[in-house]
Amino acid sequence: MSTVHQQDLKDRPARLSVGVVGAGRVGPALAASLQLAGHRPVAVSGVSDASRRRAETMLPGVPLVPPAEVLVRADLVLLTVPDDALPGLVAGLADTGAVRPGQLLVHTSGRYGARVLDPALRAGALPLALHPAMTFTGTPVDVQRLAGCSFGVTAPEELRLAAEALVIEMGGEPEWISEENRPLYHAALALGANHLITLVAQSMELLRTAGVEAPDRMLGPLLGAALDNALRSGDAALTGPVARGDAGTVAAHVTELRKHAPQAVAGYLAMARATADRALAHGLLKPELAEDLLGVLAHGGGTNGPSGTNGTDGTDGTEGNDR
Repeated sequence: MSTVHQQDLKDRPARLSVGVVGAGRVGPALAASLQLAGHRPVAVSGVSDASRRRAETMLPGVPLVPPAEVLVRADLVLLTVPDDALPGLVAGLADTGAVRPGQLLVHTSGRYGARVLDPALRAGALPLALHPAMTFTGTPVDVQRLAGCSFGVTAPEELRLAAEALVIEMGGEPEWISEENRPLYHAALALGANHLITLVAQSMELLRTAGVEAPDRMLGPLLGAALDNALRSGDAALTGPVARGDAGTVAAHVTELRKHAPQAVAGYLAMARATADRALAHGLLKPELAEDLLGVLAHGGGTNGPSGTNGTDGTDGTEGNDR
């Protein structure tokens, strides 16, 4: 990557005019947080009606203009478009001559590092990759959630201080991610956050089917405690029938899922196998119980547990409180 001149940073004004290309859920929230830090949003681009309404709500009075015009007006440009659209956008803006020397160009993609901004770098821009590790709603609450949010930061070494300063001004905590580790970093976040929403939504649907009137109220304390335990203790926090080796209970689960939610069976089995592997590796699942459990998972469940019982020991599987 080409060297970024220190003079560009030295001459940069303390307060910046900010533009947003892509008024999805992320861009307006970041611009609004920068505005609270004293920077000045001056332009935003958006294609859909929803993005335009979002921009008007989050950044009232900021004009909606085409992407190239955003770059004309702003010292700091946030490129907040979907990952797959980012390389083409950067190349297109560089080809049109919209990129100015010394302009800070920031993308928020988790997948990419700073290298995706090379076409703009060749045009003289200062490239930064600042990815907020947060889920966004597209409402003003997102600005509050940025307080204490970690940002995956990738940039040329000479821009590191500038990148970290911007993150701190938005209320975030910078976490340096190397260029080559960006895809793995992003996969880890997607595995934890995106899949969590799917799991919770499925759980709520099943509870409604089971007659629970307020599944959110039931799950809230349980999932909050499970998340807290997992963050504090990692695999040591594993509980439930898989970690205990309750093969009969797991088989009963799969039978019920096949009846009421067949679309959830594959996910349940995949997560149960992963949980069993981790429980075994950390000594939580006893090897003598693992064989029957793994047999159930390998055959996709069934109506009976080991030795023809419906549970593991003739009980209903609810003994103890370590689930």
